[in-house]
This record gives sequence, structure tokens and C-alpha cells, in this order.
Amino acid sequence: MLVRDAMSTVVLTIGPAHTLRQAARLMAARRVGAAVVLDPDTSGLGILTERDILISLGAGQDPDHESAAAHTTTDVVFAAPSWTLDEAADAMTHGGFRHLIVLDAAGPVGIVSVRDIIRCWAPARHRAQATTLAG
Repeated sequence: MLVRDAMSTVVLTIGPAHTLRQAARLMAARRVGAAVVLDPDTSGLGILTERDILISLGAGQDPDHESAAAHTTTDVVFAAPSWTLDEAADAMTHGGFRHLIVLDAAGPVGIVSVRDIIRCWAPARHRAQATTLAG
């Protein structure tokens, strides 16, 4: 199975000036765990995750004054829609993160998360177990 089969095509994009509270509200409303941060001034692309927001809150920072830019990961590993789920899982494992921005030639087309990968792998495991038990 490929990343394009598992990824969410709901890509929330925000700007670097969004506050963490604004980002959290948008992420909650769209039921996503990460937002793509587009910086038009630098043509940069980064990711802000739930974990980034929690770290800031845990440090006692004010979500109404903290910008997305200050908490965005800009050293991002991107996935291609044609990657296998194994390749995506390997990238996540080696990088220690739970989301990959999926890019094609036009830009971001999706996000794949650990949850997306598990959702795809679980039915295949159940089919394989059923086949083994039946055989």
C-alpha cells in the first residue's frame, strides 16, 4: 500500500504569524493533529503539531502570544505519494516524529500520520491472521 492510499487530503495550512491558540482552534475544528506552516516571505514550509503546542503550554508560555513560527519544525522530512507505507513508517521511526507532509510537484497534497498507517495495516494483519487460522 502507498502513502497516497493512506494520507489525509485535509491539509490545514496556516501562516507563521498565527498564534498557537489560533492554530489549536483550527486543528481542533478540522480534527487534524498537524498544520502545514507556509511562510510566504521565505517560501518556507514547516509543520506545527499538537505536540509542539503541548510543549509550549507545558513550559508556561501564553498561547495567545506565542507564534506558530516560534514552534514550527522547519527541518521537515517530506514523503512522496508514491512511497510505500513501510518507507513512511521507517522515516517516522528514524526521525522520531508522527506526521509527514506529502508533496508532489505542485506542493503539499496531504499529510500521513502514524494513525493513518496503522489504520491501513490493521485490516491486512487481520486478513493474514484469519488466513493462517483457516489454513
